[in-house]
Amino acid sequence: MGFKMFQFLASAQARCRLPLPSRLRPQIATLVGLAVAGLLTQTLGTPVVNAESPPRPNIVFVMTDDQGYWDTGATGNPHIDTPNMNAIADQGIQLDRYYAAPVCAPTRAGLMTGRYYLRTGLYNTRFGGDSIGLGEITVAQLLQQAGYRTGLFGKWHLGKYPGYQPQERGFDEFFGHYHGHIERYQFPNQVYHNGRPVEARGYVSDVFTDASIDFIQHAVESHDGPFFCALMFNAPHSPFLLDTSHYAQPEGDKTLKKYLDRGLPIREARIYGLIDRVDQNIGRLLDVIERFGAAENTLVVFTSDNGGVSKFWKGGMNGNKAGVYEGGVRAPCFVRWPNRIKPGQKVQAQTSHVDWLPTFCELAGVDVPQVRTIDGKSLVPLLTSGNDKTHHRYVYHTWDRYQPNDEKRWSISDDRWKLLCQVGNTATASKSNWKLFDLHADPGEKKNVAPQHPAHVDRLRTEFVRWFNDVTEGQAYTPVPVPVGDVPVDIEPSWATWTGKHIEYVFDGYDWDTIQGWKAPGEQASWKLDVDRAGSYRVRLIYGCRPLDAGGTLILRSGDDVTRHVVVASATADQFESHAAGVLHLEQGRVELVAEVAECPGNELMRLNRITLEPVK
Repeated sequence: MGFKMFQFLASAQARCRLPLPSRLRPQIATLVGLAVAGLLTQTLGTPVVNAESPPRPNIVFVMTDDQGYWDTGATGNPHIDTPNMNAIADQGIQLDRYYAAPVCAPTRAGLMTGRYYLRTGLYNTRFGGDSIGLGEITVAQLLQQAGYRTGLFGKWHLGKYPGYQPQERGFDEFFGHYHGHIERYQFPNQVYHNGRPVEARGYVSDVFTDASIDFIQHAVESHDGPFFCALMFNAPHSPFLLDTSHYAQPEGDKTLKKYLDRGLPIREARIYGLIDRVDQNIGRLLDVIERFGAAENTLVVFTSDNGGVSKFWKGGMNGNKAGVYEGGVRAPCFVRWPNRIKPGQKVQAQTSHVDWLPTFCELAGVDVPQVRTIDGKSLVPLLTSGNDKTHHRYVYHTWDRYQPNDEKRWSISDDRWKLLCQVGNTATASKSNWKLFDLHADPGEKKNVAPQHPAHVDRLRTEFVRWFNDVTEGQAYTPVPVPVGDVPVDIEPSWATWTGKHIEYVFDGYDWDTIQGWKAPGEQASWKLDVDRAGSYRVRLIYGCRPLDAGGTLILRSGDDVTRHVVVASATADQFESHAAGVLHLEQGRVELVAEVAECPGNELMRLNRITLEPVK
């Protein structure tokens, strides 16, 4: 198939909204994108490296979750112990104005695609909006096709359903979790290995590090080409848990007491303890890379996914996670590569989370995708020279949980000036809410100088609106349809839309959310499905119901097919059990699944935790 044909396919894919079968979509999207990127040749060969080329580096990318710029010793915090994070900064380069997105999933989308998250279809951290489109090309796919062995260990948060999972997006090996956070840090049970649900023994940061070490050792000892290892810690994200098991709790208490003795409040001590534990694991990882003889030609990146949640010591910075002040979007970023990066450097150029894909592509000797906008720019020249010249003329931020907008929470900065607006969800934003800061004179964003510099205000606002219109063009920000195919699939409450006077959605942690309160006939929740093949599917309902409320009837329907289920009591409403609810016929393609109250004798029909669909073989 010629290059022009690949161009045609890629263009048609970008324009066409007609769905392909879900099992084919990732493969077709990847085939087209990688082909046009120049990675798919007639022989499916890896890039040619001549004899004089230096060996391509291994890449170890370490990202924490909710760790602020100020949460390391290298960035000036005198209260926290992070010797191994500090060592990466001392032995390499510190990107002092490195910007993540205000929250986690948008940063991860930018990291994986080299594109601002609003281009990828992702728009939320829950409610079905935390999945990047199946047509996106990830850095893992590009490196994998370039001959790298690829692994991700820890938090993914870019899609949990088949087709969206890491092992289907370019990672040879995945062990971690799909959600924004998990509830158990000791003996974690919301984790998966290459798509299969598993459980793990031990403390979560230790276990993810163990998996990364085993992956690296296997890659080194098998001489299977260079490796890309992404270690994505879920700490210090809440819940702020150190060791809690019968055996290990004394060790967790010891770390917690260390920070309490330094005068930190309990919440802050827990956060520092989580970061401390991550740092210990980074030390283990670095020691292993050294012991395996891989340190000299391994690029190690340490960073975080958004601004911080700690508040005890912020080094004068304004804002926290989810905001667009510097404290919400600047993250620590240290890069070490003994072969190429001079130690002890710090640069002030604006850099971004979208820069990693083009950076890693340059290191691997492959081209970035040519059929889509790539917002990032390779950091290789900056990393190897330490030059402070302008990298990005502008860096942009925006965040709204439900629908992207260019009014309520946004910012844009150049090398000196920053314009922002940050108002609450119920407020009406106006120009009076805009603030301009001179980051050279006022890095803490304390003095609004908008009245003194109207020309900078107009210039920056005009550029932000241009960018926002560009990245949102052609996008429809709605929950992805749940793929239904050859394996059982859980339909979660957060993907639903619901109608009725009493019905409500209650979030009490991923995998523990519910549709509840519904009792009037006609109150309903509905889900969009993408059915791979028409056929019959067994339905199971996982729910709780008080004994006094039991006996109601729930109708489940899709198209003209209907099944009914009589609600059975559990011990209490928040104790969930699985119940068979009949068989439902689903047509192929985009369909709707509706759950509706038929009758309810009590105060609540049920607390619906999820629906499982399993194909009848």
